[in-house]
Amino acid sequence: MRIGLDIMGGDYAPRTTVGGAVLAAKELPAGARLVLFGDRDQIIPLLHENKAKEEDFDIVHTTEVIEMAESPLKSINQKPNSSIGLGFQQLKSKEIDAFASNGNTGAMMVGALYSVKTIEGIQRPCIATVVPKEDGGVGVLLDVGSNADCRPEVLCQFAVLGQIYSKCIYNIADPKVALLNIGEEEEKGNLVAQAAHQLLKDMKQINFIGNIEGRYIFDGGSADVIVCEGFVGNVVLKEAEAFYRIYRKRKMKDSFFDRFNYEIYGGTPILGVNSTVVIGHGISNEVATKNMILLTSEMAAAGVAEKIKQAFNP
Repeated sequence: MRIGLDIMGGDYAPRTTVGGAVLAAKELPAGARLVLFGDRDQIIPLLHENKAKEEDFDIVHTTEVIEMAESPLKSINQKPNSSIGLGFQQLKSKEIDAFASNGNTGAMMVGALYSVKTIEGIQRPCIATVVPKEDGGVGVLLDVGSNADCRPEVLCQFAVLGQIYSKCIYNIADPKVALLNIGEEEEKGNLVAQAAHQLLKDMKQINFIGNIEGRYIFDGGSADVIVCEGFVGNVVLKEAEAFYRIYRKRKMKDSFFDRFNYEIYGGTPILGVNSTVVIGHGISNEVATKNMILLTSEMAAAGVAEKIKQAFNP
């Protein structure tokens, strides 16, 4: 297995990305090899600084960088020799089996859609994130930003994507799927939520338990997969990050709130494309980058993309 990593992506790259790659290489399963996309002249000294050997990695030299604030579509088209651009070129040609980056989220989404493309039958890929539960478990929330507006049918597809991801990565045998709404009753919510509820209720391939209110997102006894539009999901995600910052600022200590630390999870996958693509937080440090790489490896090994293909194209 060959895992591609964008070395130049992120607020503190390439120092943190090289450091994360070195940490991950020590924990990757046998047969997995990291392919580093970035400026070779910057990568090699940082490998030496981290007491790592150059020959333990494959390096693809790049001459361009897609900055965090650049237009995703323009940057992908105008910077083909960037670390993200070349990464997706090799993902498309199957020279690598998966690709991860802490860089420009929009460019990662556009790159995935232009290179490996959307799985047949899926209307819109989405981004999923982990939700820590009070009982020690985890849930999956999707979409968290890539689709601000969705039709009811798209939300139904998110439910299937979340169920497969939950089974493959978190070993939940029969995930409970819920629709995030302003009330538990069927008639609650806007027209999209009401229509989505009716469609989800009739889906035999998922374990739909109905609507869930925001106050139950982190409840251990509630849903394993929570479906929502990207606008709502992103608000929830950013609010959780804000509470974690306040928690740290006040120097509080609690094992549950410690699990809101993004470093633990590393990255969020793009579900619904024909390969494994994972996006990390722009502020990721070495530990977060390491965990992003390990998640990418786990997804590729579990064949998540292939299982999604089978579900939508039986």
